[in-house]
Amino acid sequence: MKINTRKFGEITIDEKKILTMPEGLPGFSGFERFVLLEDPKTAPFCWFQSLEEPNLALVIMDPLVFKPDYRLGLKKFISDMNWTDMKEGDLLIYVVVNIIGEKENKKITANLMGPLVINSKNNEAVQVVISDPAYSCQYNILESS
Repeated sequence: MKINTRKFGEITIDEKKILTMPEGLPGFSGFERFVLLEDPKTAPFCWFQSLEEPNLALVIMDPLVFKPDYRLGLKKFISDMNWTDMKEGDLLIYVVVNIIGEKENKKITANLMGPLVINSKNNEAVQVVISDPAYSCQYNILESS
């Protein structure tokens, strides 16, 4: 399947990799189909690209890269979503990243309070809102290293 993207232009994706967001993406109503785009040149950053809107692509990354102790209590969430028979590794966790500024004034923050949870078994994704005071919605990645 061919899709248009702002960052990569027209690309071909495997339809089996399409992620659906049954609850939508908060703040972006009407957009429910996405794909995870990874580019080795920009790792560990990747894109959560909308299939409906080429200009809607969130920069995301695995939070364990910069915060190895990041943990989410997802048992109740998994039950509420009716995601049964989950094995370790079936759930992928990403956080939305904001890159602000240039070169020496660059600030990179991650939203640890609103992770994207992807069920790799059924290709569903949900943005979870957590209220753990240990986490911030503007966690400075550069200061954590």
